[in-house]
Amino acid sequence: MLHPERQIRALILAGIVFALVSCEPQDYRPGFWLSGEVEQTPVTDWSFTDKIPEIFVETRTWYGIPHSVTTVCAVHDGALYVPSVYLEGGEFPDARFWNRNVVRDSRVRLKIGEQVFEREAVLVEDSAEWNAVLSAFSGKFAFWKGLAEKSEAERPKLVFFRMDPR
Repeated sequence: MLHPERQIRALILAGIVFALVSCEPQDYRPGFWLSGEVEQTPVTDWSFTDKIPEIFVETRTWYGIPHSVTTVCAVHDGALYVPSVYLEGGEFPDARFWNRNVVRDSRVRLKIGEQVFEREAVLVEDSAEWNAVLSAFSGKFAFWKGLAEKSEAERPKLVFFRMDPR
């Protein structure tokens, strides 16, 4: 049996290793910090994301430890958009922790491939833009095509964020 001091050191080391290994989100499990090189060059063409099925979004929490999630993205009129789907119901932004974070502090970081992009998440409130963005998502993903074909009353609450430069 290990000496109590060594047990504590082993637990601390295990905690550090766990934190480093589990920083980024995976599937439905959220994560913390996103790793990777921050892209310094302004992006004028997001079409490279057309072939990328998932991205990570890192938000700022009120307690200072980033919260990141896995999501999808689509491009409309040269701008990049990220959705939030309320499949289980609930109200925006309360039913999604990351949505609450974005409403409180709109500065986000996106990890696309191995690149990290610092952006400003802007809620899409204009109905024409919202419908065009839904169409962009439905052109990229079968799941979104199914949602777009449903009436507004039949589909879950959908929220879109435009990822503007900071």
